[in-house]
Amino acid sequence: MKKYIKNKISRLVPLAVLAAMSVSCSKDFLEADPLSFYKPENTFNTEAGLQATLALCDKQLRNNYVHYNFSGVSVPIGTEYLFSDMAQYGKTDTNGSIADYANTIVPSAGTDVFRRDAGGESIYLGFLWTEAYTGIKNANTILTYIGDVKSLSEDVKNKYIGQAYFHRAYRYLNLVYEFGDIPLITKILEVPKQSYYSTKKEAIIEMITADMEKAVQWVPDQSKIGYVGMVSKGACRQLLIKCYLASGRFADAEAQANILINQSGYSLVQNNLGIFDPGGNPTAWPITRNVIWDLHRPENKVIGSNTEAILVAPNGGAQSFLAFASMRIFGPNWNDANLITPDGKTAAPRFPLTDKTNYNAKYDYQRALGRGIGTISASYYSQHPMWVVNGVEDNQDLRHNSTVGNWVHMKDLKYASGAGGSVTWAGQNFRMKDANGKLLALDSIRDWFDFPHYKIFYHDVVAETTPTANDFQGATAGASAHMYIYRLAETYLLRAEARFYQGNVAGAAQDVNVVRTRAKASQMYTTVTIGDICAERGRELYLEEWRNVELKRISHCLALSGKPDEWGNIYSKTNWDKQSGRDASGGSYWWQRIVHYTLYNKYPAGISIKPGVKFYTMDKRNNYWPIPYKLAIEPNINGQLSQNFGYDGYDANVKVWTKWQDAVEDESKI
Repeated sequence: MKKYIKNKISRLVPLAVLAAMSVSCSKDFLEADPLSFYKPENTFNTEAGLQATLALCDKQLRNNYVHYNFSGVSVPIGTEYLFSDMAQYGKTDTNGSIADYANTIVPSAGTDVFRRDAGGESIYLGFLWTEAYTGIKNANTILTYIGDVKSLSEDVKNKYIGQAYFHRAYRYLNLVYEFGDIPLITKILEVPKQSYYSTKKEAIIEMITADMEKAVQWVPDQSKIGYVGMVSKGACRQLLIKCYLASGRFADAEAQANILINQSGYSLVQNNLGIFDPGGNPTAWPITRNVIWDLHRPENKVIGSNTEAILVAPNGGAQSFLAFASMRIFGPNWNDANLITPDGKTAAPRFPLTDKTNYNAKYDYQRALGRGIGTISASYYSQHPMWVVNGVEDNQDLRHNSTVGNWVHMKDLKYASGAGGSVTWAGQNFRMKDANGKLLALDSIRDWFDFPHYKIFYHDVVAETTPTANDFQGATAGASAHMYIYRLAETYLLRAEARFYQGNVAGAAQDVNVVRTRAKASQMYTTVTIGDICAERGRELYLEEWRNVELKRISHCLALSGKPDEWGNIYSKTNWDKQSGRDASGGSYWWQRIVHYTLYNKYPAGISIKPGVKFYTMDKRNNYWPIPYKLAIEPNINGQLSQNFGYDGYDANVKVWTKWQDAVEDESKI
């Protein structure tokens, strides 16, 4: 029987155990039909076929940040922040249990949790599972069929293999810290397999680490790749560093970081870069040009003079662009009727340019900041405590600096006048409370939070050319929203981690300070905890790093290293990820950060939430998301996947592959 990939190459889907869309083996299916030219033997016998699949792998990287099913309400990367210390679900006017994760994140959850597609009010657990395995299948397609392309030189063949290794390893590293022990798929099979067993995450990490050691040798430098957005040696080395850290090979991780920092042609951008974008409305929110603002303008992420970009996901142009409503999703709902002036008027009524009576550019925050709806609301920790160094909230740090326009404090916005507005308070600063302590922000989760404007601002070019527009969302049609996957700034922070785990806290502090110095921060470290490194990651890599994944990876690394966290906790290698409950003690390092820095399982004083809302619960077992029943367990009729600790179906005695080689050998057994 010939190997066959269902339907067109552009519609690659996971295997039977990974999705309900199994490939049948009926007689009719095997008969020739007009679609026969899509069969692998007719597609992957040329270099062009391999290149097309690699291009698909590259393109799919951005799907973890934005998605073609554009709802304007949320995006996949948002889920990574909801399960972290930096954010919470903000739409308090929706389903009262939508953020009741301790109770709703269960294996049998329906489409609100485990839908394959994306969009709407959902979190993206099912999408992240399916999207990852789709990328793995595409990478496996290259690895399975590359031997059929006889025209390739050994160097070119190895380059493609190395790039496919990257794409497979990138997905697996994310998956094991989202879902724990999972099915290991390394090839395209001749018939669908429905007899999988899970493979231990440590074994998968061992395999992908070995793959990335080869990839670093085989994939050329960016200068020889030629195109931004394709995997280069630098990207492979960055991923290898993470694999070494996840393996507990901290000295090897540091050595690879040394090479990437000192010998690979990359350097931190220190001065103004590329074009200067003055923002959406400089009259209302002026921008003073600075290196941090320039570094994060989408057009500047892909230019040759950007010496810091290691891997970028291009997202622009009419044919390949995906909208990213960043300002709408991650910005506060500052225009809500629940924000009022001390005399009870609307704080910021909307007036389009065509309203000659009421429009005033000084108060046009819609063009300047976007009209946020606060789907993903910044945690209090990410607004203030995260920025405290040496007991000082560092407002000089360009990433937290409102004077240059990079950071927005709600109190810096001005009340508008006109119909519905207040004549008495017009032009004065927003207030959360009046002089008597009465709340003026009636929903302080969704409507009132500070945010990094430099990270979420994208031009909404359609709205900007429409005089009547009053709903500015971010990068919509005609814009660009290129995204960083890896930057050199993260390499310094990864090296800081490696040094910390080895006991070199002074060296770790030096690496963190390199990043802080570029940001013109006033406060520097003389020593660091793992919490300081995590805080710096939050300051530098917001909406770039997979925050949930990275906190789980760091939790694993802490357990492997035996080093204490900032509260003195030491974690066991055997049970750091096998605990449940909502009490503050125990759990993983990820859990301790949830306990110390978030609203989950508590409602601190001063927080205003609508009555009857059952928001914000989390459980230690949510350290991993459950293996989805409909997407994975139910179709796997002849095998048994291991469910994660604390969820229905968990069985410590179920068969699990502890060696990746055994899992690979079993793949061909149907």
